[in-house]
Amino acid sequence: MELLLFILFLLTPLVQTDTSRALVKYKNYNTFVSQVNLPDTLSLCGEVVDLTDPELRERAEREFLLLMQQSGQVILYLKRAERYFPLYDTYLERFKLPSDLKYVSVAESALYMSRSSAGAEGLWQIMPETARSLGLRVDEYVDERRHPEKSTIAGLQYLSEGQRKFKTWALAIAGYNRGKNGIANDLDFQMKDKYTDLYLNEETSRYYFRILVIKELMQNPGKYGFDTSNLKGYKDPTTKEIKVDTAINNLAQWAKENGTDYKTVKLLNPWIVKRELNSPRKESYIIRVPE
Repeated sequence: MELLLFILFLLTPLVQTDTSRALVKYKNYNTFVSQVNLPDTLSLCGEVVDLTDPELRERAEREFLLLMQQSGQVILYLKRAERYFPLYDTYLERFKLPSDLKYVSVAESALYMSRSSAGAEGLWQIMPETARSLGLRVDEYVDERRHPEKSTIAGLQYLSEGQRKFKTWALAIAGYNRGKNGIANDLDFQMKDKYTDLYLNEETSRYYFRILVIKELMQNPGKYGFDTSNLKGYKDPTTKEIKVDTAINNLAQWAKENGTDYKTVKLLNPWIVKRELNSPRKESYIIRVPE
């Protein structure tokens, strides 16, 4: 029996520091999860949520316990953050925005170039019409929702507009999920001015709390049993930029001529949709290749 418990301990993604003492007491991971608790308050963008309110705590714990069952997903968040968080922080500092806004992207896409069934795309999961209204190009050749830098600027712009409109980041973030007009309608009809006072559809009701919990787990992984001491994050290779002023008829051939291959060009430039690029509408394309 002791040998079996030891093997289970080795196979569980838990820190062997404070958490190891908890495991000695609780014997297995499920018992550990049932005993660990969120604090009485969580905050996002400097706005505090009081989890001593039973209804708010239940909403937060729903997201917390579901994520604790997906330890692999949380580890992927942490590993992918090494690729994208430095980029996010650059723009957050440049635009003087709260650093916590980067967790919106984690909740939206898991820091992966995903596509939703509704048609949202990229790290910030932007819909085509919203993307175009924010100045992004979306067509058969180029989808800038998949451009890390440009989509980040657009996503932060949308959030900033929401904060200016609603005066709180909680409502701005809810508006990112539901749409600014939808949140404005909810506020007006319910005669409220706080996100936590609104009765919302299930997705938007959960959305903000999921981001709160993601932030808590990513900032305090050891507290919740994740060992990051040997975690190796994902990073892109060092790159250089090539300015292209004309159409590229064969991207694989272009890649070969520039010392790389088609796969690498597509991975480093996920905004390129097809196997070729038409003539740039503006001054040029900037394509990243390994240095």
